[in-house]
This record gives sequence, structure tokens and C-alpha cells, in this order.
Amino acid sequence: MWKTAHEHILKLTVYEPGKPVEELARDLGLREEEIIKLASNENPLGPSKKALEAMRQTLERSHFYPDGGGYELRGAIAERLGVSRENIVLGNGSNEIIEFIGHAFLRSGDEVVVARHSFAVYKLMAQLFGADTVEVPDPGYTADLDSMLAAITAKTRAVFIANPNNPTGTMVGQEAIDRFMAQVPDHVLVIFDEAYHEFLDAAPDVLPYVRAGRNVVVMRTFSKIMGLANLRIGYGITTPELAAVLQRTRQPFNANGIAQAGALAGLLDEEHMRNTRELTHEGRAYLEKEFVSMGLEYVPSVANFVLVNVGDGNAIFQALLRKGIILRAMASYGMPEWIRISVGTMEQNRRCVEELKHVLNK
Repeated sequence: MWKTAHEHILKLTVYEPGKPVEELARDLGLREEEIIKLASNENPLGPSKKALEAMRQTLERSHFYPDGGGYELRGAIAERLGVSRENIVLGNGSNEIIEFIGHAFLRSGDEVVVARHSFAVYKLMAQLFGADTVEVPDPGYTADLDSMLAAITAKTRAVFIANPNNPTGTMVGQEAIDRFMAQVPDHVLVIFDEAYHEFLDAAPDVLPYVRAGRNVVVMRTFSKIMGLANLRIGYGITTPELAAVLQRTRQPFNANGIAQAGALAGLLDEEHMRNTRELTHEGRAYLEKEFVSMGLEYVPSVANFVLVNVGDGNAIFQALLRKGIILRAMASYGMPEWIRISVGTMEQNRRCVEELKHVLNK
């Protein structure tokens, strides 16, 4: 039976997540507390205490289905952003918003435009729906919106712009965005993936394009700065008309009640987000300073991770695994010389740097 599956599904490349701590502990016989994971751009502080308390209380109601419409959470997001509840779509992680877009708008023969070194899931989702991906060179590992605009054809249905970009940590500025949006054709849906938006000191603002009724979807997540990656909760911001279409594609109760409770409490905990930003800025500056002292090329980042050239990314990744440190090799992104290091606590950052020095010196 498996041979009769759609051909584009059989050819689909499976996404490679960061190696779980539990798996490495089993493989090497280590205790989980001996391992540090700096692979998946997670929040080393974990969730806020307010989010944890809200989730504990919601556990008592685990026998009830969640609010399928996410009324309270969508309302809180809308109020914070100055839009209406009808502008907000909840997803099982912001990844699911990409899937909603695929269900609603992509079919075989369509084209999706992305930067060459951008989040791998864009291409995977395009493949899932039989669409073709057009990868545009990104000089300096930053999305070139002028070139992406030039790559648009009559077949183009969507353009994905990760800002800040994963895995490079680079950002496109407001001027380039405005120039792009002034010229993008009306038949194209523009998706701004802002998973790392809250880490920015001065972020470009694309929400005016949503308020103006443009064909724009903005994706954000509770996985990163709010430390709720395990719960899989994210959201899209778009026009009420597009949101109504995307809502039709989602499964009932796609955002579970515990996730909604944690996300709502986390959204309101400004102190936790501020502490995370400060820790991230300090740790990122430390990593980049150490890379300079080690003579390593790196990509200056505005997110909670840094991309660094170590010569043989997979070899370094494997060597550090044996030391109980999980990083992310970049061969699957066409960057075999590079690894991506998430910012951890300062203790974790220092241990990672010291082990990296030992491995490189060998």
C-alpha cells in the first residue's frame, strides 16, 4: 500500500529536529542533568512562574475539551497588538499556520519563494502540497527582498520571509520591507515569520499591512521567548477575510487548553520576557566575542542563537555530543562547515565555549 502514496509525499524530506536530551542520555549513559541542549533555540529559563501556575490549574480540567475558538487567548493577543480577535488564528505551534496556508492556497505546480538559507519547513510544506520552491540567493545570509521580488512569477502563490531569519539570525530592515510591499503583486501571499520578534530591541513593523487589508500573514510563537516549546502553541495575524479561510483548514481543538492557559499567562508576564531578553543579549555577545578570539567566522545575530563556521560542522557536532553538549549541525541547510549554537545560561555558554575550544584544538 505504501507504494501507492502520492509521489511528492514519497520524495518528501523529513524535518530533522534538534536531538532530544533524553535520547542522548540513553545513547551515552549520561544523566540528563549532565547534558546541555543548545540546539533548538529554546528558552534556558523555561516558562514563567505565572504560566506554570496557570497550566497547573488547567490540569484540573483535563477531562474537558479546550475552548476550540481560543476566545480568551486570541482576545489577549489582539488587544496587545491593536487588532481584532478576528485577525488572529491559533496554531499547534506557528508551524501549523504554514500548513493552514498550504491547505488553503497551494496546489501542484504553484511556486513558493524563499531565501536560500531560511527555515527548512517552508520548503517541506511546499513539497507536501506539491508546490515548487524557488530559492533566492541571500548575500551575507540575509534575505534579499529585491531579488525575491524579481523571482515572483504568475505561478507564485506565497513568499516566506523569516525576520529575524532562522538559521542565520539576520534581519531585514523596515526600508527593504516597505520597498518590497510597495511592489509585490496582489496574487501573492506574503508570510512574515516573526518567531524571534520579541528578542529585538527595534523591530520592523509589518502589522500596518495587515490593518490595511493586504495579503499578509504574520506568524509568531510562544515557543521561544516565553519558553513554551513543549506545548506547541503559536499564532497567525492576518486580515479577517484570510483568517476566516485559514480557520476552515484547522482541526477542531488544535490548540490544547493547557497550552492556551500557559500562553495567556506568559503573554502577560513582561518581567519574564525582559529577563529572557537580557540573558539572551548577554549570552549572544559573549559567544560572538569568543568566536572572534578563536578566529572563527560567524554571522552577527539579532536572535537567540549564533551561526558559526567550524570547518566541519558534523564532526564538531558529533564530538560535542560525546561531551554531553547538543548543538545543531547545518549540513541539511547546505552549510556543512557551520553549526548553530543557541544562547543558554551563562554557565552553559561558558561550558560550550570551553568544550568547543578543546575539540577544535584537537
